[in-house]
Amino acid sequence: MAKMGRPRKDVDWDLFNELCTIQCTEAEIAACLKVSVDTLERRCQEEFECTFADVYAQKREGGKTSLRRAQWLSAIESKNTAMQIFLGKNMLGQADKQEIDSNISGAIEVTFSDPNLDEWAK
Repeated sequence: MAKMGRPRKDVDWDLFNELCTIQCTEAEIAACLKVSVDTLERRCQEEFECTFADVYAQKREGGKTSLRRAQWLSAIESKNTAMQIFLGKNMLGQADKQEIDSNISGAIEVTFSDPNLDEWAK
């Protein structure tokens, strides 16, 4: 007797890895792979013996590494000062120093002058 039902949809695991690396959502990954979210969950369980969320958490770290490398190269090799400042603040705890003088000595005087009002006041 012939087997009934839809043919099995396989997952392109290389593409799956790339999509996880650039932190696509589960729905986006499933759409690119032309499978349902449920099928993607089942295939992850079969392939990795854990949930999509567990696999995704591990694989997205590679994307963070690539992004950090690109930022570093931009700051150092391209001499991108904005990136140097960003990395200094985030990696070295540097901050812009802002001094605000809260001691106000003296009053502020505001004067309005309107020739029409001057005439009216006479």
